[in-house]
Amino acid sequence: MRTVTLRRSLAALFAAAVTFGAITLAQAENLRIGYQKYGTLVLLKAKGSLEKRLADQGVNVTWTEFPGGPQLLEGLNVGSVDFGVTGETPPVFAQAAGADLLYVAYEPPAPTSEAILVPKDSTLKSVADLKGKKVALNKGSNVHYLLVRALEDAGLKYSDIQPIYLPPADARAAFERGSVDAWVIWDPFQAAAEEQLQARTLRNGEGLVDNHQFYLATRPYAEKNPQIVSALIEEIRTIGEDSKKDPDAVTAQVAPLLGLPASITSVAVKRQGYGAQFLTPEVVAAQQKIADTFAQLKLIPKPLVVKDVIWTPPAKVAQAQ
Repeated sequence: MRTVTLRRSLAALFAAAVTFGAITLAQAENLRIGYQKYGTLVLLKAKGSLEKRLADQGVNVTWTEFPGGPQLLEGLNVGSVDFGVTGETPPVFAQAAGADLLYVAYEPPAPTSEAILVPKDSTLKSVADLKGKKVALNKGSNVHYLLVRALEDAGLKYSDIQPIYLPPADARAAFERGSVDAWVIWDPFQAAAEEQLQARTLRNGEGLVDNHQFYLATRPYAEKNPQIVSALIEEIRTIGEDSKKDPDAVTAQVAPLLGLPASITSVAVKRQGYGAQFLTPEVVAAQQKIADTFAQLKLIPKPLVVKDVIWTPPAKVAQAQ
């Protein structure tokens, strides 16, 4: 009887081990990408070239859309995706919260693809006029830093305004009904508000911020799968170069995916930066400045060292860039 029981126990343990091994293998063979309603990842998803390239390595690619950078990085933090793209600020908040993430690559500056908008009939004429006003933004997103810098440039403190933290869809609704005085937002939401609502720009990122887009991965995935991550960045870079050459073709492809008219999509496509590269010391220094700014404002709980969370690509890949 004891022998039968022992055999059953061993069989159960073996079955559990096999199941665990299968789960681990399945995770290793799956690349889960988080993306937003903008950027090169939308183009990459539509083209399908990444899936074809990684299929030869037995890697399956899945995609999950997020409403903003903070939400996407939370997805990375809790392990629901392995890789994603955000603006400058979300990685700072994520690092401050202890997320185990790594910066992998970045896109060139795109300072005009984010802006502080006001309604077309608003009496506000400059950023200085925002004093005491309600300003909608997605907390911890790229536009958070734009707002901080714009206020600083106008001689105001962050405490001089009333920030209203809302994701893009809710912020647009509040903006339309007049519940807020201004809205800080990025493309394509920015381009849509400009055309559909005739929203007026108080200030965009020119002369204030770079508005880099950053590609990030969970540390475990990047460290265990460097060749997959490198292949992913190569595909992103290739499609970005194609996009620079023919923005009209990109517009025709992306507009249906975004559910936006071609006229709006075209504006967003042309304001975007293309040409993903691995991080340089200069870009790391610029990102450190953002982290220092938010620490000084006590919007994050502690100072950060950005260089501690930069991924190093395989030597051959880095040399080929």
